[in-house]
Amino acid sequence: MPSIISVRNITKRYPGVTALDGVSLEIEAGRLHAICGENGAGKSTLMKILAGVVTGFEGELWVRGERREFTGTRDAERAGISIIHQELNLVEQLSAAANVFLGRERRNRLGLLDEAAMDAATALLFAELECHVDPCTPVGQLRVGDQQLIEIAKALSLASDVLIMDEPTSALTETEVARLFRVIERLRSLGVTILYISHKMDEIFSLAEKITVLRDGRLVRTVERSETDSRQITHLMVGREIETTGFEPRTAGPPLLEVQTLSLAWPGHARGWRLRDISFSLRRGEILGIAGLMGAGRTELLECLFGASPLPPEGRIVLEGRELKLRDPAEARRAGIALVTEDRKRLGLFDQMSVGENITLCELGRATIASLIRPQRERRLAEDAVAQLHVKTSGTDVPITGLSGGNQQKAIIGRWLLTQPKLLLLDDPTRGIDVAAKAELYRLFDDLCRGGLGIIVTSSELPELLTLCDRILVLCEGRLTGDFSRAEATEQRIMEAATRK
Repeated sequence: MPSIISVRNITKRYPGVTALDGVSLEIEAGRLHAICGENGAGKSTLMKILAGVVTGFEGELWVRGERREFTGTRDAERAGISIIHQELNLVEQLSAAANVFLGRERRNRLGLLDEAAMDAATALLFAELECHVDPCTPVGQLRVGDQQLIEIAKALSLASDVLIMDEPTSALTETEVARLFRVIERLRSLGVTILYISHKMDEIFSLAEKITVLRDGRLVRTVERSETDSRQITHLMVGREIETTGFEPRTAGPPLLEVQTLSLAWPGHARGWRLRDISFSLRRGEILGIAGLMGAGRTELLECLFGASPLPPEGRIVLEGRELKLRDPAEARRAGIALVTEDRKRLGLFDQMSVGENITLCELGRATIASLIRPQRERRLAEDAVAQLHVKTSGTDVPITGLSGGNQQKAIIGRWLLTQPKLLLLDDPTRGIDVAAKAELYRLFDDLCRGGLGIIVTSSELPELLTLCDRILVLCEGRLTGDFSRAEATEQRIMEAATRK
């Protein structure tokens, strides 16, 4: 097949880091080509170069036999290339439709914004994605999964013949992933070339025809899917075999958390509540999983436990025998509760700060003498967290935005572990993290539990919950519909409970 894109000896350097080092690659027209690698391997940087997001690189980019030098995303879009970013690039104050057509607004004959036309076109795109969001809804009111679908709709609206998907399913439920796969099949039938980044091997081997592996900014190998398997690809990604994650049974300690008839109102909604009569307990040294489809209330439950819910919840939250009435996250932190949020970019990162500043933010008191921050102490705290979590960075003083998504997430987890919590809340913590980093985090969570920490974790990936958790609770439309021990839990049982009305 002819190549639609040729990448020739592309190198991209940042201060202290070579993100890409002499990468050459041929992308054949009309095929789905997967790009694999660990966090920091250079996948997203390469895709951003193809999409005009990143400029100022060494090497050559050829599109349809013509050498191109994009000065921005508009140039790439005019060349028929668009991208769905892993990190959402949406304006929260604008509606879903306004975000889809941002910078390409439709106007009537008088030159005024034609909002009706944009709403109607967005509704058609959402129908194609089987997405039930009202185009007029402000994006800031939507959960991450719905925001991800808006990013996908934005890219589809460009009608590009090369579509780059950077972890498009990272915030989607299994049902939404199936919908997206149906859209991908329709695009492929129309001859669209798709470049697909994912850490999920089942997705790669379900969709891809060709697979390219990057490691440490260099091209390792490009292979046909039919000539390889997931084990070989994983080995190429990390340069070694990854140990199968398996944990010896944990022995739970004394009671840590008791939640009784927790309810959270939803004013103006027909249902009337986001959560209703949720009761459960958690012991020290136990990992409790929270499963459920999009909108089931997983994130809302963790927000209630962290004092971050939009309204004060009803019911009782008892930690170590003491009832808590949490008015804000600061009170939750003082009580020994930590939350790693689902939306890393909007709620987790301080993008104007360095890696070290992001890590030490909640524990500056430990680096302070006489009300003055001691840089050496602060640096030592950050470096210890970087070493513990194997964060790939050239130093703690580099911008946090220079790290890959997975390494940014590790830095956020490190921030909260510095607070030495009793209860750690993890909202989809491995979203956008590669298979090797996931295994490291799984081992870390297991070690923390064996040290007496209690963990509550949500995940959109059921195998992750089945691997990590001692027990799994299932939510459906804000109600508790399942409670399974490790021995009882199966994907089928969980999905049956998640769809029980």
